[in-house]
Amino acid sequence: QVHLVESGGGLVQAGDSLRLSCAASGRTFSSTYYAVGWFRQAPGKEREMVASISWNGASTYYTDSVKGRFTISRDNAKNTVYLQMNSLKPEDTGVYHCACRPQTVGAPYDYWGQGTQVTVSS
Repeated sequence: QVHLVESGGGLVQAGDSLRLSCAASGRTFSSTYYAVGWFRQAPGKEREMVASISWNGASTYYTDSVKGRFTISRDNAKNTVYLQMNSLKPEDTGVYHCACRPQTVGAPYDYWGQGTQVTVSS
């Protein structure tokens, strides 16, 4: 089992920055290579993947709307993945969840955190 806890959300103004953290725990997580993704759920919209990072940080992905503004990183020694969000826009508002999956082809995101709310006012 893997337990994920997000933190760092809040209410900010457009143009501000936030850094989200995703702390992982569990015996399985410490012994298996996991990729981690950040997803957001905006009101009335489908959940979308915002960014992801491979187990060793060598490979990252960003959805087009956040490229150049968001940066995903990880510190495996701390079992923590970060999402640095700069130049925030009102359309970035939503509940942000982190999720992890084994670093194998086709493996689904099996473990999810409870989410942290990000609200960006104009």
